[in-house]
Amino acid sequence: MNNDNQQYEKPTIALGRFRWIFLVITLVFLFYTFTLFDLQIIQGSSFRAQAEENRIRHISIPTQRGMIYDRNGMLLARNVPVFHVAITPAELPASEGKTFEIFRELSVLLDIPVSRGEVNEETSALFTPCYTDFGIEQIVQIAGSLWPYSPTRVKCNVSKEVAMQVTEKNNDWPGVSVEIESIREYPTGEVTAELIGFLGPIPEILVDYYTDQGFVSGRDKVGYMGVENSLQDILGGTNGKRVVEVNVGGEIIRDIEEPIEPVPGQDVYLTIDYRLQKAAREALISELEIWNQRYLEWRGEILSTTGVVIAMNVKTGEILAMVSIPSYENNRMAQFIPGDYYEQLSIDEAKPLLNKAISSELPPGSVYKMATAIGALNEGVIGPWDTIDDPGRITLEQKFIEGERITMTQDYVCWDENGHGPVNFINGVKWSCNVYFYKIGGGYGDEVAENGLGIWRMNEYAHAIGYGQLTGIELPGEADGLLPNPTWKRLNQGENWATGDTYLAAVGQGYVLATPLQVLHSIGTLANDGKHMQISLISKTTDSEGNIISSFEPKMLWDITKDELIESYIGNNKTGEFKAVEPWVLEFAKRGMEEVTFPGGTASDLFEGDDKGVAGKTGTAEYCDDWANRENLCVPGNWPAHAWFVGYAPQDDPEIAVVSFVYNGSEGSAVSAPIVRRVIDFYFEQKAIDEALRNPGGGN
Repeated sequence: MNNDNQQYEKPTIALGRFRWIFLVITLVFLFYTFTLFDLQIIQGSSFRAQAEENRIRHISIPTQRGMIYDRNGMLLARNVPVFHVAITPAELPASEGKTFEIFRELSVLLDIPVSRGEVNEETSALFTPCYTDFGIEQIVQIAGSLWPYSPTRVKCNVSKEVAMQVTEKNNDWPGVSVEIESIREYPTGEVTAELIGFLGPIPEILVDYYTDQGFVSGRDKVGYMGVENSLQDILGGTNGKRVVEVNVGGEIIRDIEEPIEPVPGQDVYLTIDYRLQKAAREALISELEIWNQRYLEWRGEILSTTGVVIAMNVKTGEILAMVSIPSYENNRMAQFIPGDYYEQLSIDEAKPLLNKAISSELPPGSVYKMATAIGALNEGVIGPWDTIDDPGRITLEQKFIEGERITMTQDYVCWDENGHGPVNFINGVKWSCNVYFYKIGGGYGDEVAENGLGIWRMNEYAHAIGYGQLTGIELPGEADGLLPNPTWKRLNQGENWATGDTYLAAVGQGYVLATPLQVLHSIGTLANDGKHMQISLISKTTDSEGNIISSFEPKMLWDITKDELIESYIGNNKTGEFKAVEPWVLEFAKRGMEEVTFPGGTASDLFEGDDKGVAGKTGTAEYCDDWANRENLCVPGNWPAHAWFVGYAPQDDPEIAVVSFVYNGSEGSAVSAPIVRRVIDFYFEQKAIDEALRNPGGGN
């Protein structure tokens, strides 16, 4: 069969198949088009921002912290350089042989091995420069993989000599450099630690706060205690800033913005005189050593290791010295805070980290009687020459505010069990007669009618001279003490106020609490003729060029003889009327305190032969805290006692006031009074020396 005429058809693809191919191509094209649109248009700004962020780096330039001086320019806190040896991996020689030679020479100089340890993901994550057991090669390996263009410290706190040797090798050791870091040093150390404080890393809870201020967590340090903490904003300064462009390896290419230079912190001059601070500390410690030795011989135990001394300028409110022992050595916190040392300080029952001068709330005892004294005299509860009988022991019929119900009787005794007999105002202060103050404070039958001064009016006068409120001193952690009243007792003790509570408050016992600084402030107000001055610890601040930014100006907050601060009461109810303290009342109060150091006064023996004219008030304050309870010392009728004395001089024109407090010190007149005398004596002796040096010719 002849098939020559048979025709063949060309193979073809069905049109329907083309449609599917076109559809697939179109979908792919649309997908990539949408993806491109999404990446470039919708998310373009976000990706550009990320790229910009990778390209731009913000570098914080550390500032210099301000220094701290005493009033005479004695350096109390300064910045000193420490040297660290660092390696920048990207700048090391390309030759492995040359690099190894650098590592070998550096190993000998720094006394660290060239190679030690194994680098893996886990050890890299835990790597911390300066605090590692790795050798040089391992440190560089980790740094090279994470931040090749940034220097990484291989040895910290090297000597100045080692730092100079590394610097001299700058051309031979490319990539090896010396970093200089500023750390805090405290030349006066433990003598002023309670005032100065120390620095530490930015606390986790405050990272956001300090970051907003331009500080760098993990690098910058902030004040933890003392004026380092309270004046952080003044001392800390402001870090500088660079905005730079970097390549993918992190190498800086150029500055994008004009660099902002750091602003150094201001220098601070305190009102304290370091010489007086040191003398006050020595007086406190040496007197405690004397008494502790006596107690060891008498009872086989020590008396106390805890106390406070504060001195202030009566006329201006400037703090001249503030000692709180036991304290701590703030130089041990210079580079880092040792965990074991800090834990030891934290758990110590004597609380060395606490500035007891401003933070301890204590029963003030008889030093508080001056508030009761001026109140009773100013309110006419008693006249200055009226006498109150002190038989040594009185029996009180307790009355309660609610319903005035007599529920019980209780004996109240004077410190002199034989009593003082007839006692007038001046002798009441001079002899610190408890019964006298019990009666004028809370009343006693017909002898002192109408419940005496009463707790409400007593608190008015106590508040007027500085109790129950913050002084505003430029230190962290100040406590405000406690002036109790019937409302407070109902809310906090669940009991009604009794006459006996008023009796105890009148002599600074019971629920009354005060800080040593408040006690000093109150007597300073009386010595200053009623002028209540603002307490201050800051003399002046200056910039890095020495220009004065601010300087101390005495500030009177009120005058209790002119400003009507004291609200009147009828019974327990306010009248809405206010009054001031009569000047003659203060004169009698001061006369009573002058008599304290005269023959027959509670501190006469300790001030025999005194030529400075010291006036003051003794205090022996019974207490029962956790420590006393644990030691089984809280025996009813024979509680342990703190020792107080507060004095000022000279009597006719007071300049200085000093308070001494000794925890568990027993007798204020015996233990605390000699400390105050030594501080006042030193003050006037040093004043005479300074005046002689300023005027060597004596004016002739």
